[in-house]
Amino acid sequence: MEYFPEVIQVIPTEDYKVYIYFDDGRVKLFDASDLVEKGVFRQLKDKKIFIKTCKVLNKTLAWDINENYSQSDCLDLDPLELYRSCPDTEEPTWLFKSISSKVESPDIHSSEESV
Repeated sequence: MEYFPEVIQVIPTEDYKVYIYFDDGRVKLFDASDLVEKGVFRQLKDKKIFIKTCKVLNKTLAWDINENYSQSDCLDLDPLELYRSCPDTEEPTWLFKSISSKVESPDIHSSEESV
């Protein structure tokens, strides 16, 4: 029986790339910069929409455009094609550090304001 990959997590970035975590532990990098120029995917050209609506639906990378978590009302991509065509990559630990510092910053500012 052939392995059929399932996406378990996605992390979009502002440069139209998505880190895709598969159920076998592999991390792949999908470059959507060409995709956002085509057909129904043009609405993803707005970076806020691209990032905000990027989800895992149907066990694959999807964009929940209407934000209703409908498995039939989303833009999704074939997980097997993503698995085969996207290059393997390392986990983006630099991205976690960036998010962590943004979360910590408001606490620092609020504590300074109370002094």
